[in-house]
Amino acid sequence: MAEEISSELNSLSISETAPSSSATISLVSADDIVFKVQPSIAKEMETVQSFIDEADGQITTIPLPNISSHDLPYIIEYCEKSLAGKVTKEFEGEFVKKLNNEEVKELFLAANYLNIKKLLEFLSQVIADRIANKSVEYVRRYFGIENDYTPEEEAKLREELAWTFTGVDPDDEDDN
Repeated sequence: MAEEISSELNSLSISETAPSSSATISLVSADDIVFKVQPSIAKEMETVQSFIDEADGQITTIPLPNISSHDLPYIIEYCEKSLAGKVTKEFEGEFVKKLNNEEVKELFLAANYLNIKKLLEFLSQVIADRIANKSVEYVRRYFGIENDYTPEEEAKLREELAWTFTGVDPDDEDDN
């Protein structure tokens, strides 16, 4: 399957925005899958670009120890669309539609590590939308936060901040 992802990704292109140079940058995921991208795509990833800059452009293989082969195709797809000026609300809607909450959080962490500002802002909004009007319990589950309040402390906070617990949507167990 990893080979399928890699070969599928290698067929991606950004056509008119790609440089005429045939040089590619190899990005090596944490699980040792190699993804070849055009330099313009690598430039969208500020962390990768800093590796290239530090090596005076003499580096063609960049290890990404914090990025899985599952996340990298999504990142590359977003960067390609961004470079081509084709990141629309429709594209973004379809982009996250196929991702569950765990995948969105992993992609967010990957975008943060790679310092891709547009993708990071977009995923931040996706996460905010997914936890909007949700219960404290839901948000705790979403982020994997353990409740460290005693029942008495929590009851007191719920009483003092009762307004924050009104209008909360019912939890959907399938959202995680």
